[in-house]
Amino acid sequence: MLASYAVVMRRSALITVPAALVMIVLSTIIGGTQGLVGAVLGAALVAVFFGISALVISWAGRRSPQAAMVAAMVTYLVKILALLVLVAEFAGTSAFNGKLFGLTAIVCIVVWSAAQAITSMRLKVPYVEPDGKR
Repeated sequence: MLASYAVVMRRSALITVPAALVMIVLSTIIGGTQGLVGAVLGAALVAVFFGISALVISWAGRRSPQAAMVAAMVTYLVKILALLVLVAEFAGTSAFNGKLFGLTAIVCIVVWSAAQAITSMRLKVPYVEPDGKR
């Protein structure tokens, strides 16, 4: 994994944790135990999905930049399909509050993505790799 990408991932995770905790507390207040379970599952889903992306893309990025892009696209497709299956499977459940699950996941995704974008913009990383052979 590129050192700058590791910094971006760490900062994004550290910024997302407080947002997830706020959503968990709010969901518990609003929805009780079902809200708590829904919020924890929503935050965990985001953490697992973004973690899988980071691992797969860093592994593929060591092979080649083209492999990293293909891995990112395939990982995205697999995650969307997995989310579709999970939503269909738990559509009528009463084990957790589905609305608070979705709201927590959306908030965490937006916070993570914004943190990732802002951190990437602030890092001074060259987008062209100089050829060391010349």
